[in-house]
Amino acid sequence: MSSITQRITNFASGSAKSRVTAQNDNDVVIVAAVRSAITKGRKGGFKDTHPEEYLSAVLRAVYTKANLDPSLIEDVSVGNVLPAGGGAAAARMAALAAGIPNSSAVNTVNRQCSSGLTAISQIANEIFAGQIDIGIGAGVESMSHGYGKGAMAEYSEKVLANPEAEDCLIPMGITSENVAAEYNISRAVQDEFAAKSFQKAAAAQKAGKFKDEIVPIKVKFVDPKTEKETEIVVDSDDGIRDGVTAQSLAKLKPAFSPTGSTHAGNASQVSDGAAAVLLARRSVAKRLGLPIVGKFVTSAVVGVPPRIMGVGPAFAIPKVLEKTGLTKDEIDFYEINEAFASQAVYSVQTLGVPFEKVNLNGGAIAIGHPLGCTGARQVATGLNIAKQTGGKVFVTSMCIGTGMGMAAVFVSEQ
Repeated sequence: MSSITQRITNFASGSAKSRVTAQNDNDVVIVAAVRSAITKGRKGGFKDTHPEEYLSAVLRAVYTKANLDPSLIEDVSVGNVLPAGGGAAAARMAALAAGIPNSSAVNTVNRQCSSGLTAISQIANEIFAGQIDIGIGAGVESMSHGYGKGAMAEYSEKVLANPEAEDCLIPMGITSENVAAEYNISRAVQDEFAAKSFQKAAAAQKAGKFKDEIVPIKVKFVDPKTEKETEIVVDSDDGIRDGVTAQSLAKLKPAFSPTGSTHAGNASQVSDGAAAVLLARRSVAKRLGLPIVGKFVTSAVVGVPPRIMGVGPAFAIPKVLEKTGLTKDEIDFYEINEAFASQAVYSVQTLGVPFEKVNLNGGAIAIGHPLGCTGARQVATGLNIAKQTGGKVFVTSMCIGTGMGMAAVFVSEQ
């Protein structure tokens, strides 16, 4: 039976949860998923390191963790939003430096904040289609090097005459304010959500819950005061702050509008980081004796108005659940990117999902949001949470700049 025919058969019979958790030889399985620590842009552990260096480290770590001969990796897709020089060369160099031979192909993909998940989905679909048997979906971002005025560009006035095209240039912070105003998400509600993100992340970090997903990476670091260069090991997220409360966040001034509600404490952090997910056809993974830790089920993308781009998860998650036949209650937990508290709160409220099932170890407000990395980071984090909690089926999702959303369903087999 072809992989496509088998997938159609699987989705056409039995209960939804039994279908997605069933094991078939043509499944796309995950044999390893790792990430770097997420560090503060221009201030944190990776501020003096080029992104291809920590991308290379996670690529090497992901196939090493699975004890896979790298010559069997057929394709590598890397999500990257702010690449220098177009990005493709840096990704290829990172793969080669990671010990992946030149016989393995590499490409980069940019769907803004979902780029890491888009890369995973691309590799999964190549496996489903029979084009490859083993590949890596990854993501990387250096907001220390790529973020800011240098990333701005000029556009055609003729194209910008279209109002929605022009809306694609609205600063992300203003889109957050638009969501808050349009859907009555108060500052107090946003600050409470953000504080809980910090509290969950700080508790998880103290308990060592991130250690299994993070690859320690040795890099050079320049002390901003003494300008002395030393070598450090980056092995923990340095944007997480303990002791944050809704009351402490209430003291911060709005960042984008004098009368607004979005500020530095309830928006995702500018960050650096990388993550990688190694995928394979189940039959091949079994034949090679690779450890199977999870399964990619499917993903979905949607478009939404650019001026309120943050609502994307509220539309992408129902779409991916519809494709699988799953109900929201059959999902054990959700990893929904916290670009801003306003849009994350709106998405969770609109979905009708209990906040207790969302971002169990905190989200991007506390941990950080390296744009191209996040979609892959969420999968490494999700699998780690599933192992810790016994959760089986989880969803990852994020909003996407210029007005989109993406979501995917995964099954843990740990």
